Amino acid sequence: MLAAADFMAVVTAIKEATHGGRGVLWGIGAHVIKTGLSPLLIDLMDRGFVSALAMNGAGVIHDFELALSGATSEEVDEALGPGRFGMADETGRQLNAAINEGVAAGLGIGQAVGRSLREIKPPHEPLSLLSAAARLDIPVTVHVAVGTDIIHMHPDASGAALGEGSLRDFRYFVSNVARLERGVYLNCGSAVVLPEVFLKAVALVRNRGVSLDGLTTVNIDFMRLYRPQTNVVLRPVAGIGKGYSLVGHHEIMIPLLASALIESPNS
Repeated sequence: MLAAADFMAVVTAIKEATHGGRGVLWGIGAHVIKTGLSPLLIDLMDRGFVSALAMNGAGVIHDFELALSGATSEEVDEALGPGRFGMADETGRQLNAAINEGVAAGLGIGQAVGRSLREIKPPHEPLSLLSAAARLDIPVTVHVAVGTDIIHMHPDASGAALGEGSLRDFRYFVSNVARLERGVYLNCGSAVVLPEVFLKAVALVRNRGVSLDGLTTVNIDFMRLYRPQTNVVLRPVAGIGKGYSLVGHHEIMIPLLASALIESPNS
């Protein structure tokens, strides 16, 4: 009943979209990666339940650090006072280099970082969503708000590369949204950036006359917030589809969703 019925409706929508060759686009906030869910999401990618990925800038940082060292994050309160917060050399130097070089070669940020990880083969590469996406040829886009991420404090950060790469990724993202007729968009743990990017992509797709009929949108987070509820669950599907809000901690809700997709009949 109630929330459980919504949960099973989401499971059904994802399965039907997957089996019907429709898009299942996952928007992933950094907290999802930080809580250790990357291996589970990579398994869903391997099983065909992910047609494309979108991340914010912090998501790429956590993904890169997991691949590099097997761990991510730091104690902000402890590090901020002494001036150490966000100052890890490898993260700032290597990740900016991957972005700068990849964008110069004509790639978006998602492609650039995924390619770099495949080339350098870090010790914990199997934990990386970006590397898995490159391996499986799954589109992955990165949507950056300049000044919000620790790598922007590094002297190698290039506003030109970040802006150009993120704009390319927005256009790639729009092409992924354009595949969502009878498909599914899931926003997992992004409170502002990805809901805003998704709404603009929907506007552009609709402006070009592309049908999004039958679209299912899903927001998964531990509380309901204005932008995800409005820009993901309500506005994009008004009159054409259905939106759902699944409330709970990512490290509980996403494994439940994955288990239901994998273990239910006809998966």
